[in-house]
Amino acid sequence: MNQKEMMKRLQQLGFTLVELNLYLDTHPDCVKARELYNRYSQEQAMLREQYFQKYGPTLNFGVCPAGDSFSWVNSPWPWEN
Repeated sequence: MNQKEMMKRLQQLGFTLVELNLYLDTHPDCVKARELYNRYSQEQAMLREQYFQKYGPTLNFGVCPAGDSFSWVNSPWPWEN
């Protein structure tokens, strides 16, 4: 996947995880939803790490230490993709 495809998939996974989280709030015993949540959560974590290694962080804090500069500000902002 290229950078744009990876970002799109991360956005899709984020949306799906929010929806599953909301569903699980009202259906906590749904095994299928829990399995899907866990699977997509793992996929998101792996893809986020791959994205980070190739293109840099997807979040502006809490992911990596600050170096000599804040290089994330040089990347396109989410609404610029």
